Amino acid sequence: MGDKFFNHLADAFQAPLTNPVLIFSLVLLIILLSPIVLRPIRVPGIIGLILSGVIIGPHGLNWLEKSSAVTLFSTIGLLYIMFIAGLELDMNEFKKTKHKSFLFGFFTFIIPISIGFPVCYYFLGYNFLASVLIASMFATHTLVSYPIVNRYGISKNEAVAVAIGGTILTDTAVLIILAIITGASHGQINQEFWVTLGVSFAIFLLIMFGVIPKIAKWFFQKIQTEHTGHYIFVLTVVFFAAFIAEIAGLEPIIGAFVAGLALNKLIPQSSALMNRIEFIGNAIFIPFFLIAVGMIVDVSILMNGTSALIVAGTLTLVAVVGKFLAAYATQKSFKYSKDQRNLIFGLSNSHAAATLAVIMVGYNNNIIDDNVLNGTILLILITCIVATMVTENASKKVVMEGNQADLHLHQVEENEEQIMIPIANLSNMEPILDFATLIKSRKSPFPLNIVSVVADDEQAEKNKTEARKNLDKMARYASGSETEVELTTTVDINIASGISRMSKQTLADCVIMGWPRGASFVEKIVGDKTESILNNTDTALMMIRLEKPLVIHKSITIFVPPLAESEVGFSYWVEKMLKLAQELTLPIHYVCNSRTKISLEKQAEELKSNVPFSFSDYDDWDNIYGLATFSNTDSLLVFVSSRSGEVSYIDSLDGLAKKVGRYYKNQNIILIFPSRRKNLHIDEYEDIQASPLVRRIGREIGNILTNKNK
Repeated sequence: MGDKFFNHLADAFQAPLTNPVLIFSLVLLIILLSPIVLRPIRVPGIIGLILSGVIIGPHGLNWLEKSSAVTLFSTIGLLYIMFIAGLELDMNEFKKTKHKSFLFGFFTFIIPISIGFPVCYYFLGYNFLASVLIASMFATHTLVSYPIVNRYGISKNEAVAVAIGGTILTDTAVLIILAIITGASHGQINQEFWVTLGVSFAIFLLIMFGVIPKIAKWFFQKIQTEHTGHYIFVLTVVFFAAFIAEIAGLEPIIGAFVAGLALNKLIPQSSALMNRIEFIGNAIFIPFFLIAVGMIVDVSILMNGTSALIVAGTLTLVAVVGKFLAAYATQKSFKYSKDQRNLIFGLSNSHAAATLAVIMVGYNNNIIDDNVLNGTILLILITCIVATMVTENASKKVVMEGNQADLHLHQVEENEEQIMIPIANLSNMEPILDFATLIKSRKSPFPLNIVSVVADDEQAEKNKTEARKNLDKMARYASGSETEVELTTTVDINIASGISRMSKQTLADCVIMGWPRGASFVEKIVGDKTESILNNTDTALMMIRLEKPLVIHKSITIFVPPLAESEVGFSYWVEKMLKLAQELTLPIHYVCNSRTKISLEKQAEELKSNVPFSFSDYDDWDNIYGLATFSNTDSLLVFVSSRSGEVSYIDSLDGLAKKVGRYYKNQNIILIFPSRRKNLHIDEYEDIQASPLVRRIGREIGNILTNKNK
């Protein structure tokens, strides 16, 4: 009995492993432990996973072999890497610096290739196709060190934007070359090949940028509650794109990359869907691919003679020198400082995702040999370490020179921002929470404060229990986007009073409220309770009605009344709307007068925003309905108002929520009341405000008396 058990155990653990459950457990254990073990010596996680694959692979301990399951997961991981690369590109940043990005993209593409091809062809002795493939590999780069510049607060530095823009150009160009090389390796380069490639590529782009975004927008709009369905839909698009790219004669990785670009505008960076995409990719698929890459590497080849070491050393040297010269040429062209040059070099020197993709295609098509494959792994290890060190050093110097993003331009410091969300109608809370997640500062360590206020009556205890259940539902939803929330249930004499008190208690910088759907409810809540909350708070208040997904919009139209720039909370709401536009990759169109336009332009310049914006001049603010000429059904409408008695307040803004709510029945609307100075407004001492009619009569009497005195 005992011998039988031990024999069964020995068979289960016999190398290479064949039990799929055990194989999966081993891979997951490696994914878990690899970053933990290598973190103290600061080896990038990507390198640790590759080294783990080398150790457990056929050329190491031989625990794993390239089974169908490993091949499937590694293929998914490769496509996932390219998809996320396209999805995370900041298109606004690229548009803003596109001319400089084009030049840097040209330099970082042509210089490494110009150096790499003769070295591979003449010095290393590879044939023409192999030399072109290896040289194109030198042109690729992955933004491994980008989190460093983000941590130092210099991600908006122009040099960083140029480096990011160059990534789009050089990687896309290399992937197209890769398709040509693959065709040439099969002897298919002729007139028919070029015509077929051109036509199929055009059809592929038409499907990806003409058809897929429309289907995706329709799907996200119609299927709003099926969040699992959203993720499955995205995966379907990725693998469908990879398939039709292969049918078109391109590499599947090109399809995955283009799928990322096609869905770029529809999946905000801070959304729950983006979190799911990154989480599952980084947890399972991408590590599987990296381990599978390591399993291919045969370290013994490096020990069999000097030729393998010469190839590895030469490839690494050419990769580093080529990227440095590209950064140097960019520095001289745009008169950048030495530190900005090093930033560009550090960001563009690391070779990882696209490099692995190119080399793996070449290896699988027998274009390159084991020496190049193993040399590339060494290249990845060294360039990632060099890039990390250079970027860290350059970032420190840029900050010391005072070029760090100024965090004190706004009324609210980003690292202290507090946002409060009063929960009223559970059915519209999910879009409100998504909106709050998009505009919340990533530097703020504080959670979103979700507050439920229960009226103090005979049903208080029962209602408090029910409110707690609703809060728990919101907490579960927030966890989907890894949004930290703090839940509070409180009892007060009325809901408006409770919200006002909790906003002070939580030190809220912004209160985000829902927009009731029913007309009768609007009259009860928007007219009385909201005005009471406004009168008893000083913080910024945003009332939102999001009946459709934000991804359907093509622009954001913001209506800004005269003297809005004189309000204390002006810079805060401007920064929040710019952040929203950046997350959604949308342009902003301001409707305001010429004086406000100057302040908005200055604010955007100080914030170093890359969001494109335009202006329309409007002076007749007594006629609110005249603003309708500047709105369209594809735009997210934002109306900036102010509290009564503030400098930018005008009578036509009275009941603005009711007016726009009735006029724009089927559009998403945001109504903003900027924050004001504490204790400097007359309403602080009044519980009941004069009605709009009384205030208007009072103003007219004042005008008559003034005219008589003249």
